[in-house]
Amino acid sequence: MRPSVVAAVLTVTLAVPGLALATPQAAPAAPAQTPQAQAPPATQPAAAAQPARPFPEGAKIAFINTQRIANESGDGKAATAKIRALNDKKVQDLNDKQKQLQAAQQKLQSGASVLSEVARGQLEKDIEKMNVDIQRFTQDAQAEVQELTQQLQADFERKLRPVIAAVAQERNLYLVLGPESGIIWADGGLDITPDVIKRFDQAAGGAGTPK
Repeated sequence: MRPSVVAAVLTVTLAVPGLALATPQAAPAAPAQTPQAQAPPATQPAAAAQPARPFPEGAKIAFINTQRIANESGDGKAATAKIRALNDKKVQDLNDKQKQLQAAQQKLQSGASVLSEVARGQLEKDIEKMNVDIQRFTQDAQAEVQELTQQLQADFERKLRPVIAAVAQERNLYLVLGPESGIIWADGGLDITPDVIKRFDQAAGGAGTPK
């Protein structure tokens, strides 16, 4: 088989939760009403799983689902778990800050008639500072989670490329396609770019060739 190449386009998105970083309002939110329990919907019978079709004998073109690889592979799950752990920690830290802010707001409201002007002014400044700190924490946390996500996705794609090439060569494939990104792997002998350039210059009468 001729030398093979891996296409530069390979995109994978690790399945991670969104960072719930809602900025609190100036006053504490009213407690949410407890929803009434509802009867679960009737369970529909599960559709019978379709057996996997065998790989067509003699086929030279195949495709993969890179998102499924990210979701189901051990390495993909491990990367997702790391991002989820960081995400959960940031959410918990944010919740703690929000609780402190709400406690201060409640103290300001309930003690409005008994607090001195100086004490009330200091508490208002503390609340304002807490709001600023929460906003900064929100931005920093989102950036940190995003940075880790990009790093782990790049590492995952780097390790995935040679695996795709190895499987393609074992099956004597010419092309491996991906629904998300077109050509993912190709036999180097399929690249007809030099022939196209040569024919293109010939059709133009050599006008495009520098003298």
